[in-house]
Amino acid sequence: MRNIEGTDRMRVFAQRQPRLGWGRKLRLTAGLVLAGQVLAGPVRAVLVLAVLVLAGLVLMGPLLAVPVWAQAPDASLADPPKVAPPPRSIEDLNLVAADASMPTFADSFVPVNSRFRQSMYRHGMTLRLITQQQYSQNTIAAPVAPDAQTYIGQYPFEDAMLQPILVADLRQLHLHRTQLYVGGVWNWVSWNPAGPKSFQLWNLYAYKAWGHAADGPRMQTKAGYVSLNLEFVGLFVGGSTATGGQGVYAVLPYEVGMSYFPLTAPAVLARIQGPGHSYLKLAAQRSIDAGGGPAEVARNGSGLRFDPHGDKVLAIGEAGYLRNATRESHEAWLRTGFMRNWTPFRNLLTNQKQSGNYCAYLLMDAQLKQTSEAHPDHGIYAGASFMTVPDTLNTYSRYYELRAYKEAPFESRPSDLVSIVASHTSYSRLETNQLLSSGRTAWRSGSTLTASYALHASPGNFLGFGLTYLHGPAVTPRSPSALTFLASWTTYF
Repeated sequence: MRNIEGTDRMRVFAQRQPRLGWGRKLRLTAGLVLAGQVLAGPVRAVLVLAVLVLAGLVLMGPLLAVPVWAQAPDASLADPPKVAPPPRSIEDLNLVAADASMPTFADSFVPVNSRFRQSMYRHGMTLRLITQQQYSQNTIAAPVAPDAQTYIGQYPFEDAMLQPILVADLRQLHLHRTQLYVGGVWNWVSWNPAGPKSFQLWNLYAYKAWGHAADGPRMQTKAGYVSLNLEFVGLFVGGSTATGGQGVYAVLPYEVGMSYFPLTAPAVLARIQGPGHSYLKLAAQRSIDAGGGPAEVARNGSGLRFDPHGDKVLAIGEAGYLRNATRESHEAWLRTGFMRNWTPFRNLLTNQKQSGNYCAYLLMDAQLKQTSEAHPDHGIYAGASFMTVPDTLNTYSRYYELRAYKEAPFESRPSDLVSIVASHTSYSRLETNQLLSSGRTAWRSGSTLTASYALHASPGNFLGFGLTYLHGPAVTPRSPSALTFLASWTTYF
């Protein structure tokens, strides 16, 4: 039973105390936390400071969101807002402000108008479950022993994933245009270097939108544990996590330390909408372990460790131009970015630890032809990618890609996607020279050509089929070229 007398006594005591304003509260909190965190290392101090700044913005959002014209003594002298806020929708609780998109809630196995979905939405929440199974195998050579495989499909490869996502609108806490995004993941793979296997946190962050622009919110921020592979670069062919074409072998951003599925890391990021369809994205993330995904899971199995020893800050900046398709214009998306990691990586020449790893990238996708007036996004697209990292710190040093794809390849299949992707990856000459000098065999580079079809079977169900020719499938040993078949089944509940 609650102690009424004790509660009232505490309330009277609190009323006698001097009240601190929001600004003093934030400054005091930041000072106390940083005073202890600086001694624990610069990584934690930087991230904690960024989290506090964004948390302060979230808390002050209701006040900062009041435009100046609304505070004028004479409302008749004020100018109206330039852009009206859009109406509320359940899609506001989908994945937003990312370089990739998830299917709408209307395109889910659980209908958007079902009692379950609408009941949760009335309380400002959505719950989504994603499952996926994959299978891959080389079709022109007998399988090797399980412990001898060096690339996916050399031995029959299987992958299964289960991912629950809960999103809550925080309006009930008087935090408008603010969300809490929580996701976990169980990921199983038959070959751990291609995973890794994990059962852990995937995302746990607060999202906040600011202002209004013609292309969406003027600024969007996220702070917490964020898996950045959906937020930056834009590697999914067609832009969707459900129908993204196969054949993309760009691992360079992850090699440098950016978090990727199923891994997560503390991060803060902001997306600023500029003029004329331009945008700018900035982020600071605690680096993934320099040893890669399996090493990260071995040290941080739950995904919750904030600052494992030795992991420093990864900073990312991306500038882009994104024009969505309309009846008057074709879709176009140009993005370029740079990330730098202060975590020490092993120098392949000296075998000593060295910081300063980085990745620079440039990608472009353009709609060449529209095939439907009613759906301007349907049509033929072409794209290209280039990425580079220092070959003294990374095994994979350059990545080039050309792609062509068509959304709605048939009138009777408006949600399907067919794609052809060609890629070339250069391997570090320092790494390959050492392998060859020690008597081992190695490829200097690898090239792929992939044809795939993503089938939208029913609401929430997506099937993918692909065939990939690999020349130089692994750095070492110098394995013969392969022709791998891949099938996947993804369901959005």
